[in-house]
Amino acid sequence: MLSAFLVSGLLALNPFAAPAPRVPFVAAAPARAIEPCRIYGSVYLERDPRRRGYCFGVVYVEPEEGFADLLVFPEDNKLFADKPGLWYFTEARDFADYALFVTDNRGLADFSIHYTKVRSFAGCRKQ
Repeated sequence: MLSAFLVSGLLALNPFAAPAPRVPFVAAAPARAIEPCRIYGSVYLERDPRRRGYCFGVVYVEPEEGFADLLVFPEDNKLFADKPGLWYFTEARDFADYALFVTDNRGLADFSIHYTKVRSFAGCRKQ
């Protein structure tokens, strides 16, 4: 019993093995800015802060049109949501093209949106 314990201890320490190679430091890739002008199609708006990490980006719903980065027109049919600013809102996050987290803090958002009632106004603001 004692000999089995000593052999297992020797194998665990393994003084004859080569040392493990050191992994070089790899810096994280720089964070890319989200381009709101490329978002269209079916969108799921997440409001649960615990699921924020599973979302594509963070959005703030702007009360004024003048400060919004993107004007959004909610489409009734997914097939017509084919240009930036034309979004079809879905209730199932698994079937959405984009899942966006809605925040109340403008400083934490990647971009801001404002809902419009006119389809032709939807899209990015010229900057």
